[in-house]
Parts: sequence; C-alpha cells; structure tokens
Amino acid sequence: MTDEGVVVLGIPIPSSSPIFLGIVAVHVVGGLVCTIAGIAAMVAPKRAGRHPAAGAVYYWSLVVVFVSMAALSILRWPHNTHLFVLGILSFGAGTIGRTAKRRLWRSWLRLHIVGMASSYILLLTAFYVDRTCRSGDRCHPWRFGSCPASLVFL
Repeated sequence: MTDEGVVVLGIPIPSSSPIFLGIVAVHVVGGLVCTIAGIAAMVAPKRAGRHPAAGAVYYWSLVVVFVSMAALSILRWPHNTHLFVLGILSFGAGTIGRTAKRRLWRSWLRLHIVGMASSYILLLTAFYVDRTCRSGDRCHPWRFGSCPASLVFL
C-alpha cells in the first residue's frame, strides 16, 4: 500500500483503502474486547464462573486480533514485521496458557499463568510499539517493546 493514509479520530491510519480500514476496525474492536476481558479474568476469583468466562472471551478476541493483525501485516509488509512477530508471540503464549489448563498438562497452573500473562503483556506491548513507532520516525521497536515485555520475567 503506497497511499498517503487517512486520519481517523486524530489517529493516523497508513492507508485509506476500504479493505484496510475495515480490517483495522475489526482489529481495534477485537483489541478493546481482549484488553477488557483480560483485566476481567485477572481480577475475577479463580474458580468456575467469571474467570473462565472472561478467559474464553479473552482468548477468542485474541484470535480475532491475531487474524486481523496477520492480514494488516501482509498488507503493510515489510513495515509491520515487528508487529507481526509480537502478534505471533502473543497468540502463541495465549494458546499455550489456554491449552495447558484445558489438557491439564504437568505444571499446568504455572504454564497457564505465564502463558496468559505473557500474552496480555505482549498484546499491550504491540499496541504501545505501534502507537509510538510510526514510519519515518527514528524508532527502534524492539527497544521500546522490551521494557513492558520484560515484566514477563519478574
């Protein structure tokens, strides 16, 4: 995509293509749902009811974010390579966290907590990197993203 883009609600969007804008809209809604559901799962009591329900909403909205991210990255390749990598890592971590609980892997609780927490941190890291690193800026996305992502190892 080589067009000049468009500004929506004060936010620069790198393309004015209707297909691109449609995918961005789905991506933004999925990201908002994912962020809210993640918080809900974190603060909910860890038993049947709210925690697994919020976790399911988190995971399936993460699927929406992942698929839309992949489409947007393909449309903007190679400009969004770093976001593509962060998206793969976030989705992979969330899938490991979810699968560890559902299949009751050995040490499933540790894997679930680390996987889901890593997924959430990487989701927010990708948002932060995207909002702070615009094309043409002198920005090193891995340096900006390493601070929030390092919380995984605390």
